[in-house]
Amino acid sequence: MDTDLESLALGRVVPSLLDCGFFYLDNFLGELIGECVLDQVKELHDSGQLHDGQLAGGWSGVSKRHLRGDKIAWVSGTEEGCEAISFLLSLIDRLVMLCVARLGKSSIRERSKAMVSCYPGDGTRYVKHVDNHNADGRCITCIYYLNKNWNAMEHGGILRIFPEGKSYVADIEPVFDRLLLFWSDRRNPHEVQPSYSTRYAITVWYFDSEERAEAKRRFRDLTASSQERSTP
Repeated sequence: MDTDLESLALGRVVPSLLDCGFFYLDNFLGELIGECVLDQVKELHDSGQLHDGQLAGGWSGVSKRHLRGDKIAWVSGTEEGCEAISFLLSLIDRLVMLCVARLGKSSIRERSKAMVSCYPGDGTRYVKHVDNHNADGRCITCIYYLNKNWNAMEHGGILRIFPEGKSYVADIEPVFDRLLLFWSDRRNPHEVQPSYSTRYAITVWYFDSEERAEAKRRFRDLTASSQERSTP
């Protein structure tokens, strides 16, 4: 498996990220393990552990659900009942770590928890946005899709990427056992088009440690400055 991952990383992922800024692969885990991950995600959903996703920045006066309609839970993979999710995360970790040196991103040494998400249908969507629009450290976005028998013509839910400087858009259907990777910054504005069926995914972000540390410093300085102004 390590040999297969290295071949995938160096032969396909790295060239695609460097050339067009994104890459996707089908049949990443295989049917059996993919179904185990899907079962665990459905259990999180059915047990009420998913809650409305939040919006960054100021969107006052605008319906939040109109902008972002997913429900999410943050998972480390160590929780009981998340063993298959943990296995998925370990494989993505190994794949990304095999890529970083060739991408010139040796400062990628950590990632977020996994964001388990569900768009419950009824036209729920996520409007066009950039994951890392303010240098928060996010460098690579990885999304694993879990939707069996997905028909984009009927169900919608396409992830549309608008690659910076390109004359095309990339439409990624959220089909079962598909893994998508793309740069998290302004090179890849993207949107989730309206979904008309339950749509599941797991997303993780890999951090540039230097940019992440600087973002944390900015936040600490801003918090300290705010506290000083509020002190009588």
